[in-house]
Amino acid sequence: MVLVSVDDHVVEPPHLFGGRLPAKYVDLAPQFVTRDDGTNAWAYEGQEIANVALNAVAGRPKEEYGMEPTSFAELRAGCYDIDERVKDMDANGVLGSLCFPSFPQFCGQLFARTEDKDVALAMVRAYNDWHIDEWCGTHPGRFIPCSLPAIWDPEVLAAEVRRTAAKGAHAVTFSENPSKLGWPSIHSDHWDPFWRACSDEQVVVCMHIGSSSSLVITSADAPIDCLITLTPINIVQAATDIVWSGVLHRFPDLRIALSEGGIGWIPYFMERIDYQYRQHHFWTGQDFGDRLPSEVFSERVLTCFIDDRFGVANRASLNMDNVMWECDYPHSDSTWPFSPEQVAEHFDASVSDNDIDRITHLNAMKHFSYDPFTALGGRESCTVGALRARAKDHDVAIRSVRADTVGRHAARAVDLPVPGN
Repeated sequence: MVLVSVDDHVVEPPHLFGGRLPAKYVDLAPQFVTRDDGTNAWAYEGQEIANVALNAVAGRPKEEYGMEPTSFAELRAGCYDIDERVKDMDANGVLGSLCFPSFPQFCGQLFARTEDKDVALAMVRAYNDWHIDEWCGTHPGRFIPCSLPAIWDPEVLAAEVRRTAAKGAHAVTFSENPSKLGWPSIHSDHWDPFWRACSDEQVVVCMHIGSSSSLVITSADAPIDCLITLTPINIVQAATDIVWSGVLHRFPDLRIALSEGGIGWIPYFMERIDYQYRQHHFWTGQDFGDRLPSEVFSERVLTCFIDDRFGVANRASLNMDNVMWECDYPHSDSTWPFSPEQVAEHFDASVSDNDIDRITHLNAMKHFSYDPFTALGGRESCTVGALRARAKDHDVAIRSVRADTVGRHAARAVDLPVPGN
C-alpha cells in the first residue's frame, strides 16, 4: 500500500517569518510568545492566538484531549518540526501530506482582518513562501503545497494563486462559506478572478470543515459531542452552495475539494439534488442542459475521508476517480500512528486493487500534480512497508503530558502497541 494524506495540519514554528519579510514589515510580524501560565501563543496586532489542544494531540492518550491552550513543551515535535514530521510520517507509513494552516486560521482570516492590506499581503506571502520553500521543500516528494489565500480581495487573491502555482502549489485553502466571514457568497460573481486563476493554473480549491469560522450548533447548552458530530454538516452546506452557484458552469476546468467532509453522505446528497432539479428547475431557473446536477458534482468535486466504512461500501454510487484518503495528523480525529491498519479495514475482498490505489494515492497525485515516485526513486521506496522500515527505531509510544504542581511538564510512557508489533 501507498498512502498519501490530503488533509493534515501544521502547528507553525516560531521562526516562520524570519528573513521572509521586507524590512519595513519585520517589526509588524506575528511574534511567538510564552505567556505567564507557560502556554504559547502568537501575538499579532494586539491579539493573542493560542494553539488549541485538539489541534495537536498526536501521541497523547485520548483522556487528555481538550480545548485548553497548550505549550510547545506539551506537543509532539512532529507537529511543528519538519524533520520530526517526516519521521512520524515514515513510522505511520504515510508517503505524502497536504497540510492546512493553524494560527492564521484556515483561509487566512487573521491576516484578512489587518487594516493595512499591504501589511496583510506581506504576511500572506511570507507564510506561503515558508510553507512552500521550507515546510514542503525540505523533504522533496513528501508534501503537497497548499497556499494561504489573500481572501480580502479577489484580484489580489488571484495574483497570489498564480504566484504560488509557479512555485509548485496546486492547492489553495479557501472558505466553505465566505459569506459567514463577511465577504460575498459564492453565488455572486465576486470570486470569479479567483476561480479563473485556479482553473488556469490547475489549482484545487480546498474547502475544509470549519473554514467559515462557524460550526453547526443545535443549542447553546448542547454538549460538545453534538458539535463534533455535526461538523461535517458544514461541508454538506458547502456542497449545496457549489452545486447551485453556477461556479462549475462558468469554470468547467475548476476542481473543488471538500476537505475532511467524509463521503458516506454523498449518495443521498446526489439523489436529493437530482430530485430537486427534476421537480423545481422549471421555476427556479437552474439549467444543467442535458446533464444532472449529480453528474456535474461527481465529475468536478473531490471528496475525502478519514474513517468512512459506509462510504467505501457504497463506492458504486461515487466517482472513485475523485475519492481520497486523509490522516488528519496531528488533530484529534487522526488515525496516526495506525493509519494503514485502520484504512485497510475499509478494504474487504470486494474492493479492487485499482480502487484501493485510487483512494490511497493515485487520485491525490493526479489532482494535485504531485509526483513523489520520481522524487523518491520509484514506488518501491514509497510503500507503507518501506517507509516503516526506515523508521523502525522511531518512538511512537502514546505519552501523557501534564503540568505538575510547579508548572513544569512531565511525560510518562503508556504501554500501548507500536505499529508493526
